[in-house]
Amino acid sequence: MTSRPTPVIIDCDTGVDDALALLFAVRHPGLDLRAVSCVAGNAEVDQVVRNTLTVLEQARAPAVPVARGAERPLLEPLRTALHVHGLDGMGDLGLPAPSRRPADVDAVTLLRHAILDCDRPVTLIPTAPLTNIALLLRTHPEVTRNIERIVFMGGAVATGNATPVAEFNVWQDPEAAAVLLTAGVPITMYGLDVFQRVLVPEADVRRLCGRDEPGARLAGLLLSRPDPAAGEDAPHGVLGDAGTACSVADPEGLTTHRLPVEVNLAPGPARGQTVVDRRPRPGEAELHGEAREQALVDVALDIDAERYVRLYLTTVEGTGDSAADQYT
Repeated sequence: MTSRPTPVIIDCDTGVDDALALLFAVRHPGLDLRAVSCVAGNAEVDQVVRNTLTVLEQARAPAVPVARGAERPLLEPLRTALHVHGLDGMGDLGLPAPSRRPADVDAVTLLRHAILDCDRPVTLIPTAPLTNIALLLRTHPEVTRNIERIVFMGGAVATGNATPVAEFNVWQDPEAAAVLLTAGVPITMYGLDVFQRVLVPEADVRRLCGRDEPGARLAGLLLSRPDPAAGEDAPHGVLGDAGTACSVADPEGLTTHRLPVEVNLAPGPARGQTVVDRRPRPGEAELHGEAREQALVDVALDIDAERYVRLYLTTVEGTGDSAADQYT
């Protein structure tokens, strides 16, 4: 016995890879999933709620409260990614409707209570557009006193996916992402630079698909689904959002650098870009008095992909029992 599990809350738009993250979070002995808040993004919010409840049920998770959140970004209309995640947002696997029901409070209320009622600081893991988190921070700023860290999947240092420079979650609601960066708590940005590098080998995916246990089998089915938006040659088995949860359970597998980050809010082709300043010294703009105050963020620049694949597989398949001895 060396430590207690880390209390975590996931904010998601479930989503194929959000589902993979949920499966991991409910099974890793070092994570104590306290609540799940749902937001529109990959799919409309009611479908996201249904998908989230389905995943938790398939995983035979404890009674984790799930709440419905924002149905659109702060300023703009919703633009879903059903062309990537299937018409049901979960790869059109034909999963049965869940018997579980969402909490009778909205997502912001659930988040506030789950954070403030916890006996230890909570780690937030948003894997979706950051609308719920922005509403929480602006409505109930007192929650920051009991937030250990926010580890969010979003942004990119190099290349975007929604646009050439903007990643989908930040592009969907740039204003919400800008609010997040002013939260006043430690923030880790798990962006596209590491997001697509954690690939589960085909043999492991096939083994998961053949498992009798519903949660492990669901992980295999989700991992085996090709990304229609990425082309025929795109790799399968991408953990995606699940890597964010893995990095909370095992931060040693992630290489981060503390860098200034801001979100481009201007209209045009760069809207939603996370502008990460990697320069070793100030440039001419700063020397001529154009310096701006930017949030310092731990930006993920490298990742031990094999380490996280092993971690994910042993956790979801339940073969990492020895790790449970570290926690109470």
